Amino acid sequence: MARLRYRIAASTVWEILHAAGIDPAPRRTGPTWRQFLAAQAHAIIACDFLIVETMLLKRLYVLIFIEHGTRRLPLAE
Repeated sequence: MARLRYRIAASTVWEILHAAGIDPAPRRTGPTWRQFLAAQAHAIIACDFLIVETMLLKRLYVLIFIEHGTRRLPLAE
């Protein structure tokens, strides 16, 4: 409805959900995004693909992985 530029009051949304038997969403008491990332850092691995131009005009393709927990670059074979 918002995309159609209709204004709807919160009470109207509540009435529609209540009539459909849908309970309100619970309050979010879980960890924040920062706390979640800090707790999971040991299991998160990021990767990046880049191109390096050499002085001899050669192009090298590089795929890099980094472990967030240790901030180390593991060697992949």
